[in-house]
Amino acid sequence: MSKPSQITLADIATRLKVSKVTISKALRDHPDISSTTKERVKEVAKELGYFPNYFARNLSSKKSGAIGVLVPKIAHHFFSSIIESIYDTALKHNYEVILMVSQEDSRREALHLHTLLSMRVDGLLISVSKMTPDMSIFREIEKLHIPTVFFDRVLNDLSFSTVTTDDVDGAYTLVSHAIEQGFRKIAHLAGYSHTNIGIHRRQGYERALQERGIGIDKNWIIEGGFAEIDGKKGFQKLLRSGNLPEMIFTVTYPVALGVISAAKEANIKIPEQLDIICFGGSDYNKCVYPSITCVEQPAKDLGEKATLLLLQKIINGEGNSEKHLVLPTQLFRGDTCQPRLKKQNSER
Repeated sequence: MSKPSQITLADIATRLKVSKVTISKALRDHPDISSTTKERVKEVAKELGYFPNYFARNLSSKKSGAIGVLVPKIAHHFFSSIIESIYDTALKHNYEVILMVSQEDSRREALHLHTLLSMRVDGLLISVSKMTPDMSIFREIEKLHIPTVFFDRVLNDLSFSTVTTDDVDGAYTLVSHAIEQGFRKIAHLAGYSHTNIGIHRRQGYERALQERGIGIDKNWIIEGGFAEIDGKKGFQKLLRSGNLPEMIFTVTYPVALGVISAAKEANIKIPEQLDIICFGGSDYNKCVYPSITCVEQPAKDLGEKATLLLLQKIINGEGNSEKHLVLPTQLFRGDTCQPRLKKQNSER
């Protein structure tokens, strides 16, 4: 069975016995065309099943009317919330969104960015993968002066605007809270040291310990990724060492879930035998036991501000003049990280 051909402007023009120019203008509500003709053209277009070629439609204005969005993950509460916010904000300003997902793979990341550039998107919103060794694609974007905003995960030494959360202060606040609850032996399942969130969340952790005179045990800082599997691997490494801490601070919420899963397999109860806190949360966190004490990121606000900043650059022709927005986090007190004295009494 042959594939049905796509209806074109010429098909509508043939049916109505008018020119393609008339059809095109009518579909765009051009003032040269009468309201009667416009209604008839739109009626026939709907009857025939005509859909406009989105990119061809915008060639004359040299604008695609679309922005490209690249994220490392989509099955992740934080990024899904950001994506929803980006879509909502872009739609309010009559922009379409073309979404790409790198799956934490730098090769896919570069491939997707080349695809978005070939589609002539008006601007880019990027959150980089955890492994981005080759900077050439980003240098290329920089040279082309394509409006670009990095969000959450950003790259240093590039002249792009960024929208991030205050990772240092958020981690500092969270670990300080744990210390105030009586915890002293606190390990950190950290992100990669070449990523901004890995660096800054570790800095906040170390600062909280140092300011309270608690020594930093390098064996309790385990560098890795941001997924559940990284939490499992980090926990298992701590378990094999035979020197488990009182508390584990994880770089992301998924890493914390990995720790909980691995601890359950090892018959270690959380938070009774091993406690946990994490950077970032989830809507589900408040509905399960144990809910994890964490600092929550303003995901929707981050998505909105990043999109508005990009659209400002596109509309005003600002190119890549730098602007850096840092959003605050908020402490959420869950079932974990309860006062040590209270916890010890409940175990007796």
